[in-house]
Amino acid sequence: MKYYVVIDTNVIVSSFLQPGSIPNQVVNAAIEGLVTPLVSDEILIEYRDVLTRNKFKIDEETLNEFFEDFNQIAIHLDRTISDETFIDEDDIVFYEVALTGKKEKETYLITGNKKHFPVKSFVVTPREMMDIINGVEKKNN
Repeated sequence: MKYYVVIDTNVIVSSFLQPGSIPNQVVNAAIEGLVTPLVSDEILIEYRDVLTRNKFKIDEETLNEFFEDFNQIAIHLDRTISDETFIDEDDIVFYEVALTGKKEKETYLITGNKKHFPVKSFVVTPREMMDIINGVEKKNN
């Protein structure tokens, strides 16, 4: 099954800072075509603004290569306005692009900060997304 995903900035940053980590596996799944990322111009601007911060020390060539690859595979969507309340207003765009994707496709919002989003089955952690990709069923305890 093909999955569509909106990837929160914290997952992208973790992917760069922790090669081999679960967030890195999620980003690699997108680049390898296992999932298709959904973005808006606002999301891409946030990615670039955050990833170019000096504290992350990510070299420009690596970032340019990432954005070139990512732009080739990502689908650009508009936002579906939501009346949900958010802890961090910057997170709204990720949720609203996921809502747009959900209108036509199996779409997930992947974040390391689920508490920043409404409790919805399509808002998942990187580990939960990898379990979905790998067909791992949730066990009820």
